[in-house]
Amino acid sequence: MENTTTPTKGHPKGLYVLFATEFWERFSYYGMRAIFMLFMTKYLFFNKALASNIYGTYTGLVYLTPLIGGYVADRYWGNRKSIFVGGILMAIGQFLLFTCASLPQDSGSSQLFLWGGLGFLIFGNGFFKPNISTMVGQLYPDTDIRKDGAYSIFYMGINAGAFFAPLVCGYLGENVDFKWGFFSAAIGMIIGLVVFYFTKNKYIVTPTGEQLGTKPNKAEGVKQTAEQIAAGEVAAKSSGGFSAQQLGILIGGIIGVMSLLYFVLKVDFWGSLIYGMTLVAPFVIITDKSLTKVEKDKLWVIILVMIFVVFFWMCFEQAGASLTFFADEQTNRTLFGWTMPASYFQSFNAGFIVILAPIISILWIKMGKKNPSAPYKQALGLLFLALGFLFIAFGSKNIPPAGASIVFLTGLYFIHTIGELCLSPIGLSMVNKLTPLRFTSLMMGVWFLAIATGNKLAGKMSSLYPEQQTVAADFDASKVLLNGTAVNWETIVNNQTVDANSSWTINMVKKNKDSKEADSLVSIDITPAASPVTYDAVKVKRIVPSPYSPEKLAQIARYQDKEPKFLFGVSTEANTVYLLRNEMYAKNNKITLEKWDTNPKPPTFVGIVIDSLYSYFMLFVGLSGAAALILFLLAGKLSRMMHGAK
Repeated sequence: MENTTTPTKGHPKGLYVLFATEFWERFSYYGMRAIFMLFMTKYLFFNKALASNIYGTYTGLVYLTPLIGGYVADRYWGNRKSIFVGGILMAIGQFLLFTCASLPQDSGSSQLFLWGGLGFLIFGNGFFKPNISTMVGQLYPDTDIRKDGAYSIFYMGINAGAFFAPLVCGYLGENVDFKWGFFSAAIGMIIGLVVFYFTKNKYIVTPTGEQLGTKPNKAEGVKQTAEQIAAGEVAAKSSGGFSAQQLGILIGGIIGVMSLLYFVLKVDFWGSLIYGMTLVAPFVIITDKSLTKVEKDKLWVIILVMIFVVFFWMCFEQAGASLTFFADEQTNRTLFGWTMPASYFQSFNAGFIVILAPIISILWIKMGKKNPSAPYKQALGLLFLALGFLFIAFGSKNIPPAGASIVFLTGLYFIHTIGELCLSPIGLSMVNKLTPLRFTSLMMGVWFLAIATGNKLAGKMSSLYPEQQTVAADFDASKVLLNGTAVNWETIVNNQTVDANSSWTINMVKKNKDSKEADSLVSIDITPAASPVTYDAVKVKRIVPSPYSPEKLAQIARYQDKEPKFLFGVSTEANTVYLLRNEMYAKNNKITLEKWDTNPKPPTFVGIVIDSLYSYFMLFVGLSGAAALILFLLAGKLSRMMHGAK
């Protein structure tokens, strides 16, 4: 039995069991995240706006469901069962994504497997995430000084998994096949479950040798420690709760705000749910009649800072969204003859955390009495966020043909990691210190609602990513032919001109059943043509559907076709390009008419035209910079409202 006041040397073996379990779970989560956007845009061929909104919804719900998982563990299951069920659900989710990536892109069931996989991952994360960190502190006596070191080791497990996941899953997904990226993420989750299942009874025990996490947390009186908060996890707690009246106001308020957002402001359903909960829950807590004036002041600090937390994560989470597009399309990733996968950049943040976290932690200690209060530190975090986007904005202003230097993304992730360490762990600790004990569980849940809102908005902002005309698509005029009755596709290799007669026509291909025979052409009158038009490698943005990529052509090749057959035409105003493409690998020999806009209208944000990557990244500079300035100006008042808490 361990002494409750004098710690033994080293750490209990249960810590390393939890470390390994968390390592592999984070490997699974971040491995999937590293290739998710690339999978949607390169394999499923969703446009960037749709893929970004799906990403935002997924990551937003990932921070919402721990409220459910924590409650279930707290009231019914206990930590162990919740962790195991969550891990199984996430493994199933990864295998469903593997199945999705194994099917043809236009298969009727591919999207069904996509939604199913995401659903299992969201709920699995909800059961797993809030429970495993709760058990770390319970391995030690309450007064054991080894706890700080234990959480440092555990936090290393989180970041080590996040670091290695993109290197493995990203490589397999981008260089071999996306399905193997998801498969490796599933295997990682299974390894974590196996480690946990076969070692939990022997090693995950209290200092007195009793089994941990077998009973509901309510029965065991589990408390969440400041170290757990600093580890960045949501811990399930049983302290406090809403009265029946408050619960009625909460549910009614959420339904009311959701209805306003969904039916009037036309926000999507999941966005309406996340935003509605984030807006209503703090109001219900702050109006509790049992709160004293000092307690209300402290809660107002948390609620006001939450607004800036939303801005931070809205910008920071571009790492998995628009910054992945930039890494894939606009960054020169060739190093000494080797081309680095775009997903590897998502390892940078975790690697920098491992390097910088101890340094920044020591810095706060060294500052002693000059150590700034939490609002000032969080304003500093937003400032570093703005500086990171400013750095990459200059890098995107004049991108050379080979792509922007790798230095710009690397520098952004380095600067953003400093910002994260100034804001995220500080904010979590602040919630724990300022919230009355009876409301700590609820307020921590509300804090994570703000992070969920930021993630959801990150997807919205990523959907504004401007298409670069130089990389949108290349059309080779060697595939062009007009005014004929039949086509032998093998002979169309040298025609470089679109000839026009008195009536301009575009020709649709009707594939013959016998592949050895020439395909028939059906002429369609579009509009009179003023003169012959010559196009060679026209670069435009396609309106419907999204462009073919080398990966798509490789997929088509697997279905015994070298490339899609298509014909080409241009409107007389020369602002629209038409393609008729024969989807030979698809069922029923589908014929697709595509419209491409040669002068696409750029997206806008509150009247600001986003016509380049420079203007896009400067938008984030403005948002995060303004948030940093406002929070800095408010920090003095907020610090006084903390009534002595740091």
